Amino acid sequence: MNGIVVLLVGGLLCFYGIRSLHLAVLATGFGIGWLVTDLFNASVSVLFLFALIGAVVAWVVTTLVFKFSAYFIGGLAGAVVGARAADVLQTGDNNWALSAIVVLAVGVSGAFLADKFRARALLWLTSIGGASMILDGVGRAAGPLEFLHDPSPGWQQVTSTLAWIALSVAGWLVQRNLFADKLGIEKRDLRKR
Repeated sequence: MNGIVVLLVGGLLCFYGIRSLHLAVLATGFGIGWLVTDLFNASVSVLFLFALIGAVVAWVVTTLVFKFSAYFIGGLAGAVVGARAADVLQTGDNNWALSAIVVLAVGVSGAFLADKFRARALLWLTSIGGASMILDGVGRAAGPLEFLHDPSPGWQQVTSTLAWIALSVAGWLVQRNLFADKLGIEKRDLRKR
C-alpha cells in the first residue's frame, strides 16, 4: 500500500509538477519527508507521518515566502533528487552524515537553478524528483522489482539508475508537451517526427 501512495505522488510530480506550484510544493514536501525518513528504515506509519509533515511544512514555508517560491520548490525537488541519489549511491546501511550532505547539496543546487532558470529548471527538477518517487513506489509495491527501491551494487544499481533517467526524460517530455504555454515555449507535435 505504501509503495502505491509514493508511486502516485511521484507520478503527479513527474508528469504534472510544472502545472501547479501548490501541487509541486505538496508533492515534493511529501517526497522529501518520505525518502529522507526511508533512508533510516523507518516503519510505514513513521514514513507517512514525516511525509505529511514534509508536505505541510513545505507548503507553509513556500506560501509565507511566495516571492521566492521557485527557489524553495527547486530546493525541495532537489532534496528529493538528493535523497534518491544518496540511497542509490550507498550500499547496505546508509550513512546519515553522507546522506545529509548529498540531500543538502543537491537541494541547494536545485534551489539556485530554479531561482535562475525558473520554469525550465522546475520542469527538470519535478521530472527527476517525481521519477525517483515512482521508482521507490514500484520497488515497494512489486516484489520482483524491489531492487528499484533499494538496489544492490552491480546490475541493480545500473538498472535502477537507467530506469530513473528514462522515467525522468519521459516526465520531462510529457510536461514539456502538455504545459508548453506555462514554460513559454512552442508546443512540439511528437507525431510529426
